[in-house]
Amino acid sequence: MRRKVTIVGAGNVGATAAQRLFDRGLADIVLVDIVEGLPQGKALDMLEAGPVIGTDSKIVGTNGYDETEGSDIVVVTSGLPRKPGMSRDDLLLTNMKIVTIVVEETVKRSPDCILIIVTNPLDAMAQRALEVSGLPSRRVVGMAGILDTARFRAFLAAELDVSVESVSALVLGGHGDTMVPIVGGTTVGNTPISKLLSASRIEEIVQRTRDGGAEIVNLLKTGSAYYAPSAAIAQMVEAILLDRREILPCTAYLKGEYGLKGIYVGVPVKLGANGVEEIIEFDLTPDEAAQLKSSAAAVEELLEVMKASA
Repeated sequence: MRRKVTIVGAGNVGATAAQRLFDRGLADIVLVDIVEGLPQGKALDMLEAGPVIGTDSKIVGTNGYDETEGSDIVVVTSGLPRKPGMSRDDLLLTNMKIVTIVVEETVKRSPDCILIIVTNPLDAMAQRALEVSGLPSRRVVGMAGILDTARFRAFLAAELDVSVESVSALVLGGHGDTMVPIVGGTTVGNTPISKLLSASRIEEIVQRTRDGGAEIVNLLKTGSAYYAPSAAIAQMVEAILLDRREILPCTAYLKGEYGLKGIYVGVPVKLGANGVEEIIEFDLTPDEAAQLKSSAAAVEELLEVMKASA
């Protein structure tokens, strides 16, 4: 019997993630959206590609939640997208209400699921999902660090004209302007990046990484990024379904790790069948540690706004 993955939100991020997972044939997919006909049409279109790509997985679209019952993983992408000039934080209260409803409805039908939160502002939405779901924190995880790290690696690879596979990097912290690329640990072919690029050029690439989502929003005018985010979602889902225990940067609930407690923030985790199997701690420079705490403080500000509105 194949595993079951629900994706809530049939917009660009959710639908593209569904396609990536359907193509891999790892699970049956349920695509949920409130817009009548949208998830059904997209799911049917993907299903009809099955004979071409050679997958026997099933995919269905629905406007309700009953079809999601018994899901192993629930991916939450639903919410308002960013528009030009908007920050991820501008979406806070509206998306908090959406995530609350989605988590309540899905966990009610799939109490043993693992939640992957993608809705922005991501760290705060992961915290909200934990509170609403009643699940253990290891089964509520956010997708952010994989995407931010991918952007950082892509920009460095392009700058140095090397394969992305040759670039080893990690981005921690909140998914936003305060994210923390770990420059000191970044290497290209095992060579520290500081020996390949000037400090000023590295800082420019770091800033472009922080602005990566906004850059795409400004170019598209009417939407936000979805190809790279959906690829990151698929990597997380695969790590869980195949129990890879892969070390990936994800938004996870900290219980004292890195000097932070009771908050979701991006850190390296071991991701496997039980969700966050372990939070990986490594030494940060004093400056990196300070940046991480500053990033967590920015997330804390959003949590206070949510508490005040509750």
